[in-house]
Amino acid sequence: MTGRLVDVESRIGTVHKLSAVIAAMRGIAAARVQEAQRHLASIRAFSDTIGGAIGQALALMPATDRAAPGPAGPGSHAIVAFCAEQGFAGAFSERILTAASALMAQDPARRHDLLIMGDRGLLAAEAQGQAVAWSAPMIAHPDQAAALADRITDALYRRMTEEQLVKITVICAQPDGPEEGMPQTRQLLPFDLSRFVQPAQAAAPRIALPAPALLARLIEEYVFAELSEAVMLSFAAENRARMRAMIAAQSNVNDTLDGLITRGRQLRQQEITDEIVELAMGSLTA
Repeated sequence: MTGRLVDVESRIGTVHKLSAVIAAMRGIAAARVQEAQRHLASIRAFSDTIGGAIGQALALMPATDRAAPGPAGPGSHAIVAFCAEQGFAGAFSERILTAASALMAQDPARRHDLLIMGDRGLLAAEAQGQAVAWSAPMIAHPDQAAALADRITDALYRRMTEEQLVKITVICAQPDGPEEGMPQTRQLLPFDLSRFVQPAQAAAPRIALPAPALLARLIEEYVFAELSEAVMLSFAAENRARMRAMIAAQSNVNDTLDGLITRGRQLRQQEITDEIVELAMGSLTA
């Protein structure tokens, strides 16, 4: 009986330590979500500024160059999938990869290149037998978002020059709102110029580049901003998913701890009862 009580008390101590680890992981994830939200505001302000400049640059272009692009022609389709970098995020990566597979199924005749961000996503893709054309680790801190966006931009432009890449789609999860955790897609190529508002009446800006070259530079900056936002959204969504997983884990740990404490009390009471019986039997035989 004593040995069993010692085992239960030892396990109670272990579960207490596990509970502390889970609480720490949940706190870290919550702090990262808050950091990401602050960075998102800055990224979106930059994106809005570039978008306004594109609208002004479009006003300098001939009307024929302002039309929205038509359907992508023959060529390959790059899918940039933002998955999880670390564990304890539930089915985060699997949902993103499922969305990528659905995109490929919509156009089976086209070649699709899957670019994966996040080591956990890379492992999940390999487990599902999905071919990965290029991959990179996801960020561990919001300050790393710009560097990763640069790497992705370089990889995409390299593919555009080396092969006939006509379509680029980004898939990332939403960290909040009614569709929290659900994959969202956005198209980077063909680049839709019709979404940018041109100034109704304004003085023509002074420019140092020809209008087409200026517009091309601004589009590059806007693509970089969209990739930076996708990186940050995915980072926030991954950590929010980890928060949810830790909340569920904490609930399970609490249930286990309650059961162990109850069992320990029962064993302790039984041990006291056995000792009383043993003393009583000893006094009777004395």
